[in-house]
Amino acid sequence: MNPVALITGATSAIGAAAALAFAEAGYSVALAARRVQILNSVAAEIEQRGGRALAVGADVTQVTDVDKVVSRTLARFGRLDVAFNNAGSGARPTPLADLSEKTFEHTMRVNVLGTFLCMRAEILAIVEHGGGAIVNMSSTAGLQGVAGLSPYCAGKYAIVGMSKAAALDYADKNVRINVVAPGPIATERIDKEQQQRIGQYVPVKRVGQPSEVAELVRWLCSPSAAFITGAVVPIDGGRLAGVPSFAAGS
Repeated sequence: MNPVALITGATSAIGAAAALAFAEAGYSVALAARRVQILNSVAAEIEQRGGRALAVGADVTQVTDVDKVVSRTLARFGRLDVAFNNAGSGARPTPLADLSEKTFEHTMRVNVLGTFLCMRAEILAIVEHGGGAIVNMSSTAGLQGVAGLSPYCAGKYAIVGMSKAAALDYADKNVRINVVAPGPIATERIDKEQQQRIGQYVPVKRVGQPSEVAELVRWLCSPSAAFITGAVVPIDGGRLAGVPSFAAGS
């Protein structure tokens, strides 16, 4: 029987790339997101390539939706082995004192509550079938402050802490829980001109690709990463390594 992967936020550039990466590795893939039309197209592409896919429209902030995704995954594929909790949200850059409560609450609900609800349902299913792995989506903004992004930073920092605690809770149940922290990635929100401009400030002189994040997630869920749990892995082209050296005499 094929192993089974569940990906939330599967309509985003990174989520869709991860779904395709797991399918290419032989996984049956359950996909969850709110944009059902796009979700169905990702599932159709997987099946056109010979894979098995299930698309379930869902809002990760709603416990009934999350439970529905996991129950339908189990009904269709019979098990759950790995999950990538990629669904997230961010607001336009705004100084903290100018933020509304609504904006702050929405960002935290999607990033923190959504990740919590998904992990809670996924862990129970994974434990029942002998163990597996979960990867949660944070950001380099979950490892350092970013001006104007207080709610986003708060949510992504919270995901790191919650994941580390959960990794300790379930290490002896054969459930590994890790975090990826991407830097600038070429998603649908960044056009080519912006990508080139941002890339100038990345040590490797480019932004990352969704497929590169997807491959990291897939590897973290693989047997090759069997001794890794509670880890946070940046994928940022070296941005968190430090600052470039200053020119002599400057």
